[in-house]
Amino acid sequence: MQHVTHHGRTTGYRVADRGGDGSPLLLVHGSGGTHEVWKGQLARLSGERPIAALDLGGHGESEDFDADAGWETLSAYVDDVAAVADAVGPAALVGNSLGGAVALQYAIGRDHDLAALALAGTGAKLPVLSDLLEWLDSDFERAVEFLHGEDRLFHDADSEYVDLSTAAMHGVGRRVTARDFLTCHEFDVRDRLGDIAVPALAVVGEHDKLTPPEYHERLAAEIPDGRYREIDDAAHLAMLERPAAFNDALREFLADEDV
Repeated sequence: MQHVTHHGRTTGYRVADRGGDGSPLLLVHGSGGTHEVWKGQLARLSGERPIAALDLGGHGESEDFDADAGWETLSAYVDDVAAVADAVGPAALVGNSLGGAVALQYAIGRDHDLAALALAGTGAKLPVLSDLLEWLDSDFERAVEFLHGEDRLFHDADSEYVDLSTAAMHGVGRRVTARDFLTCHEFDVRDRLGDIAVPALAVVGEHDKLTPPEYHERLAAEIPDGRYREIDDAAHLAMLERPAAFNDALREFLADEDV
């Protein structure tokens, strides 16, 4: 892991580079996760181009910060992305779920040199089930179990991936995971999608109940240069559950845009 210091704290990120000559990608995980959710991209795409994946503040190897859920937390996460982007110079930003919200806010609100966005398992608005918000506050085990139920994080994944996701959420802990989901719940850039000035891929697992396909159809329709791609036999963490299909979708999009 490498680290960058900004705003009085450090953000950890991993770079995988096996000699590819393509432009770098920067990957942003979702609620209660870490950079490990991108293992199928770090391992399988890094022979084509450098791949960087960060831990948002309070996750994995990144220092936490003191902020209320919602706009303050989202802004701090965007600061994390901006700091790592300055270090690695990505041509494209790829975000999943909360990470997609962070990517959207970065693309809309910050100066950047991105050539493309990929938005996976996310949306312009990310409402969270009231029961889940309650369980995150009062019964964390029940919340984790619910999220790993059928067609939420996974459709039919290998048990090792379910174990990886569950362990990551426990490692991040209740407080930060709850902050993540509350931040998602308050997120809403539906009126700003027209401000995104780079091509964007909205990619979703066909069985995703957390951020269903219609969220991504809206992204593709309302981002000026947006397009839609659905991954068969996957749910919310399609990049982990079906890495080959997800990577093909990402690879084809970037090739089409000469990124």
